Amino acid sequence: MRMRKKPNLIPRMEACTEWQIAQPETYKGHWRELMPAAKELRVEVGCGKGKFTVETAASEPDVLLIALEVVPDAMVVGMEKAKELGLKNVFFAAMDVAKIDEVFAPDEIDRLYINFCDPWPKSRNAKRRLTYHTFLAKYKTILKNGGEIHFKTDNAKLFEWSLEEFAEYGYKTQNVTRDLHANGIVGIMTSYEEKFHALGTPINRCEIVIEK
Repeated sequence: MRMRKKPNLIPRMEACTEWQIAQPETYKGHWRELMPAAKELRVEVGCGKGKFTVETAASEPDVLLIALEVVPDAMVVGMEKAKELGLKNVFFAAMDVAKIDEVFAPDEIDRLYINFCDPWPKSRNAKRRLTYHTFLAKYKTILKNGGEIHFKTDNAKLFEWSLEEFAEYGYKTQNVTRDLHANGIVGIMTSYEEKFHALGTPINRCEIVIEK
């Protein structure tokens, strides 16, 4: 379901300009200048309403987080929450993840989060999946050696397909689980994840450590 366009989007965005990166391509290779003391630079692709990124930023104030989202109507919710909390270590950019290698330099990122991306279930749309090998190639370039990818989804078919895609591309997975919260909530949830967990839908998760 597509998010309804908000008639007051522009003034809401303007009220949160301190947390928005309007021209992310100008920060390529310089993201850490936003927070020179940051111990890590992490990026969430397709952040939606930004709950996960904002709560992670609040819980880890020494980490710099960048949230990418193609739908400003969703992203503005996260920006408003970051403003409300007065966070200084999280920023948002409205952009297509397909251009991620145009805004981050090689070896610039420590960790990449892919949370509940669109599964694009039809085979003809496989190349749109954020775990498709063309995306994996971009991630490997911008992540440091030893950097990590954390992937979560409620879609079991996408998860199994992605595990195969990771293996074919040479990625080695670890901490693979098909029911992340089986014994209690683990880590920070996205708003989407909370809804599915409440319904009893298992959450699939795995990690990848980049080797170059």
